[in-house]
Amino acid sequence: MLSTALSLGLVGLDAHLVQVEVEAGRGPSCFHMVGLAEASVREARVRIRSALGALAIDIDEQVLTVSLSPADVRKVGSGFDLAMAVAVLAALGKVPLQALANTVWLGELALSGELRPVRGVLPALVSAKRLGFTCAVVPAGNASEAAVVSGVDARIARTLGEVVDHLTGRTPLPVAERTTVTEARFRLDCDLADVRGQLAARRALEIAAAGGHNLLMMGPPGAGKTMLARRLPSILPPLSPDEALETTAVHSVAGALPSGLGLLSERPFRAPHHTASAAALAGGGVPIRPGEIALAHNGCLFLDELLEFSRASIEALRQPLEDGIVTICRARERAVFPARALMIAAVNPCPCGYAGSARCVCSADRIASYRSRLSGPLLDRIDIQMTLAPARVVDLMGAGGGEPSAAVRERVLSAREIQRERARSGETVSILNATLTTREIGNTIVLDKQSEALLRSAVERLGMSARGHAKSLRLARTIADLDGGGRVKVHHLAEALQLRALDRAPRAVAPLRAV
Repeated sequence: MLSTALSLGLVGLDAHLVQVEVEAGRGPSCFHMVGLAEASVREARVRIRSALGALAIDIDEQVLTVSLSPADVRKVGSGFDLAMAVAVLAALGKVPLQALANTVWLGELALSGELRPVRGVLPALVSAKRLGFTCAVVPAGNASEAAVVSGVDARIARTLGEVVDHLTGRTPLPVAERTTVTEARFRLDCDLADVRGQLAARRALEIAAAGGHNLLMMGPPGAGKTMLARRLPSILPPLSPDEALETTAVHSVAGALPSGLGLLSERPFRAPHHTASAAALAGGGVPIRPGEIALAHNGCLFLDELLEFSRASIEALRQPLEDGIVTICRARERAVFPARALMIAAVNPCPCGYAGSARCVCSADRIASYRSRLSGPLLDRIDIQMTLAPARVVDLMGAGGGEPSAAVRERVLSAREIQRERARSGETVSILNATLTTREIGNTIVLDKQSEALLRSAVERLGMSARGHAKSLRLARTIADLDGGGRVKVHHLAEALQLRALDRAPRAVAPLRAV
């Protein structure tokens, strides 16, 4: 008898339909599988045989042929187990053939017949809905993320036996209960009130959060770079429902979604170690998995000790920082992941960390070689570049802390609302100032003669690139939004130019001063 069940294969965040055809016949025990199946898919024959045995269904005298269509597309992962198992059951006459129709089957089988969760259920069901399917059966471990997709009747099963009872009409499978985004919780131990001094850095952090601008901080050890970076999420607005869905989909594909969680409610904060490879940062592997830049989508990517990363790893971030997406191409497949992350990086000014002070033991050549690890093209893609001076004792010993994150977050929310209003009115398409196009910059920024003269002088004196020129204007727009959203004035532009500290490229190493 011939039967067919439907499943989905993932390439990045996009799913394609896979038809699982099974033909059963009498003869010496044999289990053939065709259709460009990878090792984890081929091993399903062992799991299916054992799971059917747990239901007292013997296939020792059956010749089973499984075809995975389309045959020229590689099948990867254990998510096809359930579809193959129900197709085998239908081919053996254990369940009705028509009961398998118009349903997507996802899940991995244990030897006992238990259904185990698989990666990528959320983006798979989004694709199933787009393809016109309204019913799916998934493992109970994926129930929370399956319930997020409206318009799909997601049924949850714990064992293959429950699936058989559902197909034969004895006991219908329960429907996954819908979940909503819970209110984001901010960590009490990561508040800007803990930061003593470094007022310029706190201001830069606020501007970065308000406009979605990337930030690089250069300063000696102990200046507070890491402390500031880890407090950036505390001043960012909560995820919107659309952002939560996008972010959760990426984490689902990566297998990084916490168990039992339907939608992420907090913006991700990723801080990979400096030994991370280019594939770990940008994504890759077989099957293709998202890297740290994609896992930080709609959140923060913190690269501590940026110049200790390999050159290949750092340069892999160029395109994602510019385009907000990362494209990974392989011989047989191509995956695209969203990567609109706010990158914040921390670097030391020299190998020993104390350039410009009496403690520095580095030669000028060694310092130049060290800083050359950060290429000009990548540095040009970082909106805010600033230097931090060592923390002052008077600030460290002073009573009380700085302004709390809650107060700063209110200003950030107000600035972002001004940007959203411009997008709603049709003045811009971009929601964040960091992503304004050249045309949108012209539509939203009209400089007076004094501001034009200042910008022209800065570009000529600093040798600023066209990209640096545009980023300065975007920064000025954000600063003006924090100031109420009016016209960009000369003092807004002056502050923006001050935040491009590393464009100055001094010939000699000078003592570090806060910008």
